[in-house]
Amino acid sequence: MNKTRLIIKYIALDFLAAMLAWGLFFIYRKCYVDGGFNSYYLRYVWIDAKLYLGLVFIPSFWIVLHALIGLYRSVYRKSRLKEFFQVLTTSILGVLILFFLLLLDDEVNAYSSYYESIAVLFTLHFIPTSLFRIILSSQIAHKIQRRKIGFQTLLVGSGPRAQKIYTELVSAKKSEGHFFAGFVNINGENTAISEIPRIGSKDELPQLIEELSIQEVIIATEEHQKDQIASIISKLDGLQIIIKVIPNLHQHLAGMVKMGNVFGAVLIEIETNVLPPWQKFLKRTFDIITALTVLVIGLPFYVLVGVLVKMGSKGPVFYTQKRIGLGGKPFDIIKFRSMYTDAEAAGPQLSKEDDPRITRMGKFLRKTRIDEFPQFYNVLVGDMSLVGPRPERQFFIDQIVVQAPHYRRLQKVKPGITSWGQVKYGYAENVDEMIERLEYDLLYLENISIVLDLKILIYTVIIMFQGRGQ
Repeated sequence: MNKTRLIIKYIALDFLAAMLAWGLFFIYRKCYVDGGFNSYYLRYVWIDAKLYLGLVFIPSFWIVLHALIGLYRSVYRKSRLKEFFQVLTTSILGVLILFFLLLLDDEVNAYSSYYESIAVLFTLHFIPTSLFRIILSSQIAHKIQRRKIGFQTLLVGSGPRAQKIYTELVSAKKSEGHFFAGFVNINGENTAISEIPRIGSKDELPQLIEELSIQEVIIATEEHQKDQIASIISKLDGLQIIIKVIPNLHQHLAGMVKMGNVFGAVLIEIETNVLPPWQKFLKRTFDIITALTVLVIGLPFYVLVGVLVKMGSKGPVFYTQKRIGLGGKPFDIIKFRSMYTDAEAAGPQLSKEDDPRITRMGKFLRKTRIDEFPQFYNVLVGDMSLVGPRPERQFFIDQIVVQAPHYRRLQKVKPGITSWGQVKYGYAENVDEMIERLEYDLLYLENISIVLDLKILIYTVIIMFQGRGQ
């Protein structure tokens, strides 16, 4: 499967539909006079430069809007009904934006003409866009159903329930797109799925997924293994895969099983996207604008702090350290140096109150959080965000996950300069405090939004001015 090529096809069809819609609408605006079409005005349509500018810029506007809404994500896993309503919603939103930007100044004899323009533009845009998309999505769906294309799938479990779901999926008349690479045991049991190979254990899941390019994982636990589901999902957190679970009786009774596929196997898909695309775009845009503003306007302040750091103790102005970020990838975090240069000669250590390794200047920098200011560069280059769980070193992550394996969930988002956990607890002095702070970082993940980010930033600024950073 070539995902990039398919995305380009969707973009090309959307662009073509938007060009067709705008061209026809432009003709309508020029030639529909006094309640009827007047072909006389057609001669003026083809010489109007606005027509050709619109045929470029208006479709580009629609492509950006579609991307923000998320219409170019999961292109091989589209529900045609859901896509129909997504296009409907996007078309209404886009037409209203274009109306207020471009059409509101039109000279009209009555307000009803505005409503007619909106209705015509919506109809001209929605019909070809939805038609082109449904045709392409149907072609992909039929290829998946006929097993011409599919997704590398790993089955977690090897008992009767795993055997049943495997048999049901591979024998279905219409495929759901699963190409099974193999299965893994959950507790080292001797049971097996005879038709596919055993390729490891649940502890090896992250490595197996990377090595075999797995796109989907189906967790098929037995009733006595249901307490294993949380730990299995925690091992998969942060990986770019689809996770599905066979529901148990309790989930049926609690009303937790929501099905969108009428004829497919009963599986719960675990939602792994914490932010919709449009909010990701807004968050990243806000990050870039804020980081650029602070770095440019604050340059004299950075120079002043740098001089004070140099005067306070020997060593470099900045301090870099390997931290773990989005998807478990390491990056170099940058800080103003607040400790003596040999602070970790005995190995990785967390700072504590009255820590002798911290310089006099460093104590002030930490209390006011000024030591974190160079991380605006990390934000600008995309390693971090303004708000997100604080990044940790692998040395401490290895200790945290022993007690709290769900820590890896934090790697679904970019780490932040500030976080809900840090606002609540400040700097952690030991692993137990890190785990305590984890509760608030997980709450952030469950409630993440632009509004919550702004609240955390406001409280961070208050802490800085009050000098309550720890």
